[in-house]
Amino acid sequence: MFLVESYSIAVLFCFVTMLCWGSWANTQKLAGKTWRYELFYWDYVLGVVILSLIFALTMGNHGEYGRGFFEDLLQAEKTSLFSAFMGGVVFNIANILLVAAIAIAGMSVAFPVGIGLALVLGVLLNYVAKPEGNPALLFGGIALVTAAIIINAIAYRKIPAQQKNVSAKGLILSVLCGVLMSLFYYFVASSLAGVRLNDGGIALLTAENLQKGTLESGKITPYTANFIFALGILLSNFIVNTVVMKRPFVGEPVPFVDYFKGGIRDHLWGIIGGGIWAVGMTLNVIASGVASPAVAYGLGQGATLISAIWGVFIWQEFRNAPKETNKLLGAMFLFFVVGLGLLIWAKL
Repeated sequence: MFLVESYSIAVLFCFVTMLCWGSWANTQKLAGKTWRYELFYWDYVLGVVILSLIFALTMGNHGEYGRGFFEDLLQAEKTSLFSAFMGGVVFNIANILLVAAIAIAGMSVAFPVGIGLALVLGVLLNYVAKPEGNPALLFGGIALVTAAIIINAIAYRKIPAQQKNVSAKGLILSVLCGVLMSLFYYFVASSLAGVRLNDGGIALLTAENLQKGTLESGKITPYTANFIFALGILLSNFIVNTVVMKRPFVGEPVPFVDYFKGGIRDHLWGIIGGGIWAVGMTLNVIASGVASPAVAYGLGQGATLISAIWGVFIWQEFRNAPKETNKLLGAMFLFFVVGLGLLIWAKL
């Protein structure tokens, strides 16, 4: 399988993750105003599964390191497979809340509040599980990102809302999404195989560490974990999204038959959106061996910055807000950028 061999490449992969995770939601908007987000999400999940399988059969099945995809599946313990699968279930619930929040409040609110909160809680959780990196810099970056989230929420309150309950619902869904989203990566990281060193210790999966030991048995490689994670999303979606379609957060219930009334454009954008997200997830999990799960997850969830840029400058989601809101948005961007910089520095 392919492994990242340097920290600079790992950071590059995390930045690609940031771009992917912060940009996929544009496909939801491009699918069309009449195409409900509940219907879009079925195609999104399909895109995640397809790309995860492609990565597993290519980069995960060829190369000079570790085990191939099929070999890895056969030797995996049930606990490792279950952990990766549960990561997909938790992510799916959180992501449906995110998609609903985007439909209600827009990208420039749902992402900074929901995914920003997930970044803060997720980095803390993953650092406790595998403490890698300078804690002062790591927590300093988290503090700045937290400040950016608060500033964004303040700016959102300045948008004239036709219905106050709709605005509140968008924020509430974003917060619930953030809490759940902070957990999924921990489940995936817990399933990943490390390297059993010659002295008996366990180290993160890197090319350098593999020269000092052997790949841990029972647990799974990033590519296998990524695919099992995608299966968790797919199978749980038949329950989670079906419930949401019958009892939507906004609007009338959506009959499943409506899915088959969509045009090629509607379905294609959903698959592309899922594929974009899966590319980011795969590269991030690969990079976590060198960068550590806490740093890799934190940088990946810097997607909040990218999505805010899309929402503010491209989709003009704050166009009806007072002029003084621009100062708040400027401060939000500054805090995000500096906070992410500290996360990168933490590992160095």
